Amino acid sequence: LGVASASAAVIVNTVVYVRGVLGGTETQVALAFAASGAGSMLAALVLPRLLDRCSDRSVMLSGSGVMALGLGLMATGPSLLTLWPIWFLTGVGWSLVQTPAGRVVNRSSNAEDRTAYFSAQFALSHACWLVFYAVVGHTSSAIGVPQTALYLSLGVVVFTWLASRLWPKADEALLMHRHASRTHEHLHVHDLHHDHVHEGWEGPEPHSHAHKHKAIRHEHPFVIDSHHSTWPQSS
Repeated sequence: LGVASASAAVIVNTVVYVRGVLGGTETQVALAFAASGAGSMLAALVLPRLLDRCSDRSVMLSGSGVMALGLGLMATGPSLLTLWPIWFLTGVGWSLVQTPAGRVVNRSSNAEDRTAYFSAQFALSHACWLVFYAVVGHTSSAIGVPQTALYLSLGVVVFTWLASRLWPKADEALLMHRHASRTHEHLHVHDLHHDHVHEGWEGPEPHSHAHKHKAIRHEHPFVIDSHHSTWPQSS
């Protein structure tokens, strides 16, 4: 939601503000777009080293704060010269959030589920853009670009706070958890989680047949999947 707010503000309102409010040229519009793109690319280039030192959570929440700051500065009604660094800052912010998102999806899924997870993330992010393109366009027409930027900035602050609450700071990959005894059927291979006796009719692996899991308490990198439908406590 925060990325959609900031990027919609840039994509929808740059032409309106530069041409309509400031009376700028098409070249100046292009330079404003280039400023946000340059900020986004610069952040993407430094992110690999940054993520070696900082967690995805801290980088993404910081980037969301940078977006809120950029939109807040836009609310001051900047000149052409000050618009460019503001859009540059906003581009940095949304790249700090959007670029590591793939890492988060990757660590949240098993290999067999990853395509579905990325598809869901793609659909969700584009649904947010669909909403905010309309919100930014209609609101800017009604109350002006700077006032809209102020509301978007406040919205990003709220979204950042929600993300910080929903995403625990202590986000451990390895979680100790318990499984109750259960019997179910799905495609599987003979591994640590499926250490059962075969009778020969089940066919080559991977194969699917009804099988029983004993009650167990163990620790491993935890993701939501067919064997882990709810998030456990780490104790």
